[in-house]
Amino acid sequence: MLVFAGCPSPQGQSGSNGGGDGGSSASGVIDIDGSSTVYPITEAVAEEFGKVNSDVNITVSFSGTGGGFKRFQEGETQISDASRPIKPSEAAECEANGVEYVELPVAYDGIAVVVHSDNDWVDYMTVDELHTLWAPEAEGQVMNWSDVRPGWPDTKIELYGPGTDSGTFDYFTQAINGEEQASRGDFTPSENDDTLVRGVSNSPNALAYFGYAYYAENTDKLKIVPIEDGDDSNGAGPITPSTESIETGLYQPLSRPIFIYVNVSDADSRPEVEAFVQFYLDQAPVLVPEVGYIALPPLVYDMCRDRFDNRILGSVFGGGAQVGVTVEELLASER
Repeated sequence: MLVFAGCPSPQGQSGSNGGGDGGSSASGVIDIDGSSTVYPITEAVAEEFGKVNSDVNITVSFSGTGGGFKRFQEGETQISDASRPIKPSEAAECEANGVEYVELPVAYDGIAVVVHSDNDWVDYMTVDELHTLWAPEAEGQVMNWSDVRPGWPDTKIELYGPGTDSGTFDYFTQAINGEEQASRGDFTPSENDDTLVRGVSNSPNALAYFGYAYYAENTDKLKIVPIEDGDDSNGAGPITPSTESIETGLYQPLSRPIFIYVNVSDADSRPEVEAFVQFYLDQAPVLVPEVGYIALPPLVYDMCRDRFDNRILGSVFGGGAQVGVTVEELLASER
């Protein structure tokens, strides 16, 4: 597990509560865990927050969305990063343990399907082909590239993907196989997306999927695979994930919102948690694109501020990963 700990301010710089008033009003420790996909955003926010709140020590870890929720529902962390909505079983554990939370979308992401940069036969894949490759029944059966599409090489595919605690794993399996956690098991899993990048970049016959930002950071090592969703109504053909295609929802079914979950008791009783979350929502429009993700529309961030300020509890996503969800419409339904 990689840990980003501490947020020292520059030498001689006075702290503040994140609002630029010149005096530090926040102190303490904030413990954050969860999604490796959301990690780069939260790490960037923590770094900037620390520059003006030198007395707040922030630990940002990633054990996967599911692993983060396990700690969050026990009250061990104040904030949980998540690349999918909280599941009903996780929400039930929170309720049983007296943990109330506010769900806050913070960015859009697209799940990138990638191959080695020297791969010269994959120009696109269909959703059906991804299902053929990743369905549970593919294990031990669909082993070579030629098993996915006739004409592709009769060589073994090396598969890499997020671990089973990952929200990206949940979302991808729901979108491609129709059920969360439904997947072949004979692939190399990791909660560390950098490990997946290395795996594909070192093998000409490899394929992986993970958050778009990790592809954007490694375009010299990887080749992105456009996806054809089979919907003839858009007339667009195979779609490459990009800022525009993810933000508009054209990149389907692999575009999604990503989240933080905030323990309400901690936000109410600890000024540093309240200040950090407010800072997060204020700075996300700038910091989200800097780390390779897609910022939400300004109106959605305003809705998230209202949701946090008014302590609107629970999830608007109905439990578990959803495909093709419109964040603005869901949040507007609460107003």
